[in-house]
Amino acid sequence: MAYQYDIPFHVDLSGRVALVTGGNGGIGGMFCRALAACGAKVIVLGRNLERCQKVVDEIVAGGGEADAISADVTDEAAMLRVKEEVGRKYGKLNILINAAGGNVRSATVPQEQMADGGETTFFDVPASEIQKELDLNLRGTWMPSKILTPLMLGQEGACVINISSMSAFGPLTKIPGYSAAKAGVSNFTQWLATYLARSGVRVNAIAPGFFATEQNHALQFNPDGTPTPRRQKIINGTPMGRYGELNELIGAMLFLVDERAAGFVTGIVLPVDGGYSAYSGV
Repeated sequence: MAYQYDIPFHVDLSGRVALVTGGNGGIGGMFCRALAACGAKVIVLGRNLERCQKVVDEIVAGGGEADAISADVTDEAAMLRVKEEVGRKYGKLNILINAAGGNVRSATVPQEQMADGGETTFFDVPASEIQKELDLNLRGTWMPSKILTPLMLGQEGACVINISSMSAFGPLTKIPGYSAAKAGVSNFTQWLATYLARSGVRVNAIAPGFFATEQNHALQFNPDGTPTPRRQKIINGTPMGRYGELNELIGAMLFLVDERAAGFVTGIVLPVDGGYSAYSGV
């Protein structure tokens, strides 16, 4: 029985090997399930092996093929071990999705502008915490790409998908490290796409707008459950007037991995944002 998962359309990924970093997270796990539903052998990679294995168990229980690997995407030695394991076990890699990343709460600046006041400002945020954010999002994207793309050379349908952000188009307040890192992800996506263009490996990125996730729940809602002013500002800035549902990212991912649909598409950063990036605010 083929693994079943709710996807908007089906692309044939039979015989393809896909690796998803951050595969135990909300977006990464969803992509793992969607790829498996299209017939790919999926490698779920994350730091927490137990959480990765839960995704694998779900896929395998439904008749799909998946494997779990624990590794830190910012650690070169760890990623070299991943390359060796994937090469030994599968002999190739067709799809790489760099979904590891996220905001580091301790790197968040309390206010939108210094003039808003407060005891703690941007100048008090530890440099080490902002560095963690840069490492997780930017280093955690180019390191797997650098180490794993050699396994993709000459493979059918070879493609890399990175996860950028609305903060790459224009920096969001309060999260300078995250915004800078995601701008770097978009830039690196274009660079790598150009570098690999004649090798047969396509490189693109998806830039999600605002989606309701466990990670950003505290930014959206007060402890009493009422919406925060920041949530309302986001909705006001999104022409469609709502947050996205995570499964609304699946179609963009499947389009980009399917060489029949996107064989001449490389170096793009595709917004899935309800119009946020198109709206000037007036």
